[in-house]
Amino acid sequence: MSQASRREFLRRAGALTLLRTAGPLGLQLAGIGAAAAANQPSDYRAIVCLFMYGANDGHNTVIPLDVEDYGRYAAARTALALPREHLLPLAGSRPLGLHPELEALQRLYQSGRAAVLANVGPLIVPIKDAASFKGTNIARPPKLFSHNDQQAIWQAFSPEGAKIGWGGRIADLLASHNGKQLFTAISAAGNAVFLASDKTIQYQITPGGAIGFNRVTSGNRYPPQIAEALRAQIAASQGELFGSEYAAVVNRSIEAHGLLSSALARLPENDARIDLPPELAQDKLAQQLRIVARMIGVRDDESIQQRRQIFFVSLNGFDTHDNQLAKQGELLRSVAQSIAYFQEAMEELGVADKVTLFTASDFGRALLSNGDGSDHGWGSHHFIVGGAVKGGQIYGQFPEVALNTATDVGNGRLLPTTAVDQYAATLARWMGVAEADLPVVLPNIGNFASSNLGFMRNT
Repeated sequence: MSQASRREFLRRAGALTLLRTAGPLGLQLAGIGAAAAANQPSDYRAIVCLFMYGANDGHNTVIPLDVEDYGRYAAARTALALPREHLLPLAGSRPLGLHPELEALQRLYQSGRAAVLANVGPLIVPIKDAASFKGTNIARPPKLFSHNDQQAIWQAFSPEGAKIGWGGRIADLLASHNGKQLFTAISAAGNAVFLASDKTIQYQITPGGAIGFNRVTSGNRYPPQIAEALRAQIAASQGELFGSEYAAVVNRSIEAHGLLSSALARLPENDARIDLPPELAQDKLAQQLRIVARMIGVRDDESIQQRRQIFFVSLNGFDTHDNQLAKQGELLRSVAQSIAYFQEAMEELGVADKVTLFTASDFGRALLSNGDGSDHGWGSHHFIVGGAVKGGQIYGQFPEVALNTATDVGNGRLLPTTAVDQYAATLARWMGVAEADLPVVLPNIGNFASSNLGFMRNT
């Protein structure tokens, strides 16, 4: 059995016990999912989460261009400050610029296909200022500035050990719209808590396509007699609890591999609409986005039949405590060029207004330089890209980028002014999650004034 299949078997086997004692959230999701099945959408929509592991430095991603504001930024950043003349200007009510390696994203922004969400981060309730944050009676996310915990909180609203992500909760609500529900929540970057759920299985793929079951779906590596013997052994193990669950996982793996491999074979590997340009042929993020594009390309295949999908891709390396200027530039170039490639592929496939990509990261980074890099922060800036995005705009409240401001909770760690819940709610609404169902997906959404930040059309 492949490593992914072993993990899935253990997770699903453990779920057998949990199902007997389902709590209110599980029962609520089940009831809502049944109701949603009666209202099938006729169109296709998908969201793609691009998670930047390690914590991208938002302060050197979107930078103030006004002379006075830039001066405060440069004074705080010292050796990390990017030259003002190198920044890529963004149109808008406030003069802002992008990191010089984000030229491909600047083009998308200027053409109305990308937007920026400013100073977003995990919150339980709105926190007005640093003084409120330091008070003893304000609810705040646990284990701030910890990589593993904040990754989990971004993706699942709980620290490390979280079991259900908000992408998985959306999948639970919408999977009934799909012909083959196994292909509702898909990760091209390994196991992700973002897609973990009560009901919907997280399906993992590689840039090469479906993950096969060793000795059964591995091509001609093993003679057919071995596959037949293994199938017979699997069938014989169905008389007891764990044997039955093992057989279900294995058979599902075999079936999914066959369905997806056959469907992808009908979209040629060299399809010009989704082919990677030579400069991105070895780029790991671009390779992940290419397989996502291929899966979207076969969404209407008779064996797939998808109406709502949630994808996850990622890029590592953003923990830039040292050598930040060089490291971040290289990573942001990959992000920008890979996103631009993906958007062009969506346009070639005719689904640009049906697919929305958004970025996320552990947290922002501290404004204060440590000499050659930056340390862990909190609020940061992110991108939303797609034909359904009301692009060319900055959403949220862009902060004063300086030390010792009202929102500086220490060392230039800026207090978020927009919650991840609000970011997620805007995307969930666009996917078709009803207003009344948002608290099921986003447990803290009722604490915030708005569940729609306005950056999506048709919500």
